[in-house]
Amino acid sequence: MGEDTNALLRNVGTARDRPADEPIETLELEAAIARNVRELRHQRGLSVTDLAAQVGISKAMLSKIENAQTSCSLSTLSLLAKGLDIPVTSLFRGADAERPASYVKAGRGTPIVRSGSQVGHDYKLLGSLRGEHRRLECLLVTLTAKSQTYPLFQHPGTEFIYMLEGAMDYGHGRGVYRLKPGDALILDGEGAHGPVDLVDLPIRFLSVIAFPDGTK
Repeated sequence: MGEDTNALLRNVGTARDRPADEPIETLELEAAIARNVRELRHQRGLSVTDLAAQVGISKAMLSKIENAQTSCSLSTLSLLAKGLDIPVTSLFRGADAERPASYVKAGRGTPIVRSGSQVGHDYKLLGSLRGEHRRLECLLVTLTAKSQTYPLFQHPGTEFIYMLEGAMDYGHGRGVYRLKPGDALILDGEGAHGPVDLVDLPIRFLSVIAFPDGTK
Protein backbone atom coordinates (compact mmCIF):
# COMPACT_ATOMS: atom_id res chain seq x y z
CA MET A 1 0.00 0.00 0.00
CA GLY A 2 1.52 3.36 -1.02
CA GLU A 3 2.28 6.28 1.24
CA ASP A 4 -0.61 8.36 -0.10
CA THR A 5 -3.12 5.60 0.66
CA ASN A 6 -1.70 5.09 4.14
CA ALA A 7 -1.95 8.80 4.83
CA LEU A 8 -5.57 8.79 3.70
CA LEU A 9 -6.41 5.89 5.99
CA ARG A 10 -4.77 7.59 8.94
CA ASN A 11 -6.83 10.71 8.32
CA VAL A 12 -10.15 8.88 8.66
CA GLY A 13 -9.49 6.57 11.58
CA THR A 14 -6.93 4.50 13.42
CA ALA A 15 -5.34 1.18 12.61
CA ARG A 16 -2.76 -0.90 14.45
CA ASP A 17 -1.68 -4.47 15.03
CA ARG A 18 -3.12 -6.03 18.19
CA PRO A 19 -1.61 -9.03 19.98
CA ALA A 20 -4.12 -11.87 20.21
CA ASP A 21 -4.19 -11.65 24.02
CA GLU A 22 -4.72 -7.88 24.23
CA PRO A 23 -8.28 -6.98 25.32
CA ILE A 24 -10.25 -5.02 22.73
CA GLU A 25 -11.18 -2.59 25.52
CA THR A 26 -7.55 -1.43 25.57
CA LEU A 27 -7.72 -0.40 21.94
CA GLU A 28 -11.06 1.38 22.54
CA LEU A 29 -9.52 3.36 25.39
CA GLU A 30 -6.52 4.34 23.28
CA ALA A 31 -8.82 5.31 20.42
CA ALA A 32 -10.88 7.53 22.75
CA ILE A 33 -7.74 9.28 24.01
CA ALA A 34 -6.53 9.73 20.43
CA ARG A 35 -9.85 11.20 19.30
CA ASN A 36 -10.14 13.57 22.27
CA VAL A 37 -6.56 14.85 22.05
CA ARG A 38 -6.91 15.43 18.31
CA GLU A 39 -10.24 17.27 18.73
CA LEU A 40 -8.89 19.45 21.54
CA ARG A 41 -5.84 20.35 19.48
CA HIS A 42 -8.01 21.32 16.50
CA GLN A 43 -10.30 23.39 18.74
CA ARG A 44 -7.31 25.35 19.93
CA GLY A 45 -5.94 25.82 16.42
CA LEU A 46 -2.65 24.14 17.28
CA SER A 47 -0.35 22.07 15.11
CA VAL A 48 1.12 18.79 16.40
CA THR A 49 4.42 20.59 16.93
CA ASP A 50 2.74 23.41 18.88
CA LEU A 51 0.79 21.10 21.18
CA ALA A 52 3.76 18.80 21.78
CA ALA A 53 5.82 21.78 22.94
CA GLN A 54 2.94 23.09 25.06
CA VAL A 55 2.39 19.71 26.74
CA GLY A 56 6.05 18.84 27.12
CA ILE A 57 6.31 15.66 25.06
CA SER A 58 7.95 14.90 21.73
CA LYS A 59 6.18 15.50 18.42
CA ALA A 60 6.65 11.80 17.56
CA MET A 61 4.99 10.71 20.81
CA LEU A 62 2.03 13.06 20.30
CA SER A 63 1.59 11.78 16.75
CA LYS A 64 1.50 8.20 18.05
CA ILE A 65 -1.05 9.16 20.71
CA GLU A 66 -3.33 10.86 18.14
CA ASN A 67 -3.20 7.75 15.94
CA ALA A 68 -3.80 5.31 18.83
CA GLN A 69 -0.44 3.67 18.19
CA THR A 70 0.78 3.71 21.78
CA SER A 71 -0.51 3.23 25.32
CA CYS A 72 -0.28 6.40 27.39
CA SER A 73 1.45 6.15 30.76
CA LEU A 74 -0.10 7.90 33.74
CA SER A 75 2.63 10.54 33.61
CA THR A 76 1.92 11.24 29.92
CA LEU A 77 -1.83 11.49 30.61
CA SER A 78 -1.07 13.94 33.39
CA LEU A 79 1.10 16.06 31.08
CA LEU A 80 -1.61 16.07 28.40
CA ALA A 81 -4.30 17.12 30.86
CA LYS A 82 -2.14 19.84 32.40
CA GLY A 83 -0.99 21.14 29.01
CA LEU A 84 -4.54 21.23 27.66
CA ASP A 85 -5.91 22.62 30.96
CA ILE A 86 -8.55 19.91 31.31
CA PRO A 87 -9.35 17.18 33.86
CA VAL A 88 -7.65 13.87 33.08
CA THR A 89 -11.10 12.25 32.83
CA SER A 90 -11.86 14.42 29.77
CA LEU A 91 -9.30 12.39 27.81
CA PHE A 92 -11.41 9.23 28.30
CA ARG A 93 -14.68 10.75 27.05
CA GLY A 94 -16.58 8.29 24.85
CA ALA A 95 -14.44 5.27 25.74
CA ASP A 96 -17.40 3.47 27.35
CA ALA A 97 -19.96 4.37 24.67
CA GLU A 98 -21.88 1.47 23.19
CA ARG A 99 -21.05 1.01 19.48
CA PRO A 100 -23.84 -0.83 17.64
CA ALA A 101 -23.36 -3.68 15.21
CA SER A 102 -25.76 -5.73 13.09
CA TYR A 103 -25.14 -9.47 12.57
CA VAL A 104 -27.16 -11.65 10.19
CA LYS A 105 -26.36 -15.34 9.63
CA ALA A 106 -26.31 -16.79 6.12
CA GLY A 107 -29.81 -17.19 4.70
CA ARG A 108 -31.43 -15.19 7.50
CA GLY A 109 -31.88 -11.88 5.68
CA THR A 110 -35.31 -10.24 6.00
CA PRO A 111 -37.33 -10.27 2.74
CA ILE A 112 -38.52 -6.79 1.78
CA VAL A 113 -40.68 -5.45 -1.03
CA ARG A 114 -39.35 -2.87 -3.48
CA SER A 115 -40.58 -1.70 -6.86
CA GLY A 116 -38.83 -4.60 -8.60
CA SER A 117 -40.50 -7.30 -6.52
CA GLN A 118 -43.48 -7.61 -8.87
CA VAL A 119 -41.21 -8.68 -11.74
CA GLY A 120 -39.51 -11.46 -9.80
CA HIS A 121 -36.67 -9.56 -8.20
CA ASP A 122 -35.80 -10.65 -4.68
CA TYR A 123 -34.53 -8.26 -2.01
CA LYS A 124 -33.24 -9.35 1.40
CA LEU A 125 -32.25 -6.86 4.07
CA LEU A 126 -28.90 -7.97 5.52
CA GLY A 127 -28.84 -5.27 8.14
CA SER A 128 -29.55 -1.65 8.93
CA LEU A 129 -27.53 0.47 11.30
CA ARG A 130 -28.09 4.00 12.51
CA GLY A 131 -24.88 5.61 13.68
CA GLU A 132 -24.18 9.07 15.04
CA HIS A 133 -24.38 10.73 11.65
CA ARG A 134 -26.10 8.45 9.15
CA ARG A 135 -28.06 5.29 8.51
CA LEU A 136 -26.55 2.35 6.65
CA GLU A 137 -28.72 -0.20 4.84
CA CYS A 138 -27.40 -3.42 3.26
CA LEU A 139 -29.34 -5.50 0.73
CA LEU A 140 -28.72 -8.78 -1.06
CA VAL A 141 -30.49 -8.51 -4.43
CA THR A 142 -31.30 -11.54 -6.61
CA LEU A 143 -32.63 -11.16 -10.16
CA THR A 144 -33.88 -14.35 -11.80
CA ALA A 145 -36.11 -13.30 -14.71
CA LYS A 146 -36.01 -10.81 -17.57
CA SER A 147 -38.83 -8.33 -17.90
CA GLN A 148 -40.19 -5.71 -20.26
CA THR A 149 -39.61 -3.04 -17.62
CA TYR A 150 -37.06 -2.57 -14.88
CA PRO A 151 -37.35 -0.42 -11.74
CA LEU A 152 -35.53 2.89 -11.43
CA PHE A 153 -34.51 4.12 -8.00
CA GLN A 154 -33.69 7.54 -6.58
CA HIS A 155 -32.86 8.20 -2.94
CA PRO A 156 -30.71 10.44 -0.76
CA GLY A 157 -27.16 9.36 -0.01
CA THR A 158 -24.56 7.16 -1.67
CA GLU A 159 -24.96 3.58 -2.87
CA PHE A 160 -22.29 0.90 -3.29
CA ILE A 161 -22.98 -2.11 -5.54
CA TYR A 162 -20.80 -5.23 -5.60
CA MET A 163 -21.51 -8.00 -8.12
CA LEU A 164 -21.50 -11.57 -6.85
CA GLU A 165 -22.99 -13.60 -9.71
CA GLY A 166 -24.18 -13.17 -13.31
CA ALA A 167 -23.86 -10.05 -15.44
CA MET A 168 -26.00 -6.99 -16.03
CA ASP A 169 -25.94 -3.55 -17.56
CA TYR A 170 -26.65 -1.03 -14.82
CA GLY A 171 -27.67 2.53 -15.56
CA HIS A 172 -26.98 5.65 -13.55
CA GLY A 173 -27.94 9.02 -14.97
CA ARG A 174 -26.63 9.01 -18.55
CA GLY A 175 -24.11 6.24 -17.96
CA VAL A 176 -24.49 2.46 -18.36
CA TYR A 177 -22.05 0.06 -16.74
CA ARG A 178 -21.51 -3.64 -17.51
CA LEU A 179 -21.19 -5.34 -14.13
CA LYS A 180 -19.74 -8.85 -13.70
CA PRO A 181 -18.67 -10.78 -10.57
CA GLY A 182 -16.10 -8.77 -8.66
CA ASP A 183 -17.07 -5.45 -10.26
CA ALA A 184 -18.02 -2.56 -7.99
CA LEU A 185 -19.99 0.62 -8.58
CA ILE A 186 -20.42 3.61 -6.27
CA LEU A 187 -23.10 6.11 -7.24
CA ASP A 188 -24.94 9.21 -6.08
CA GLY A 189 -28.37 7.96 -5.07
CA GLU A 190 -30.10 11.15 -6.23
CA GLY A 191 -29.41 10.15 -9.85
CA ALA A 192 -31.93 7.72 -11.38
CA HIS A 193 -30.39 4.24 -11.36
CA GLY A 194 -31.32 0.61 -11.88
CA PRO A 195 -30.82 -2.43 -14.14
CA VAL A 196 -30.97 -1.72 -17.87
CA ASP A 197 -30.41 -5.24 -19.20
CA LEU A 198 -30.03 -8.58 -17.41
CA VAL A 199 -27.25 -10.12 -19.47
CA ASP A 200 -26.53 -13.37 -17.60
CA LEU A 201 -29.07 -14.79 -15.14
CA PRO A 202 -29.29 -15.44 -12.26
CA ILE A 203 -27.80 -12.22 -10.94
CA ARG A 204 -26.85 -11.52 -7.35
CA PHE A 205 -25.30 -8.38 -5.96
CA LEU A 206 -24.85 -6.51 -2.72
CA SER A 207 -26.30 -3.03 -2.40
CA VAL A 208 -25.11 -0.86 0.49
CA ILE A 209 -26.73 2.55 0.93
CA ALA A 210 -25.39 5.23 3.26
CA PHE A 211 -28.17 7.71 3.93
CA PRO A 212 -27.12 11.24 4.98
CA ASP A 213 -27.83 13.11 8.20
CA GLY A 214 -31.51 13.51 9.04
CA THR A 215 -32.77 10.79 6.67
CA LYS A 216 -35.58 8.74 8.20
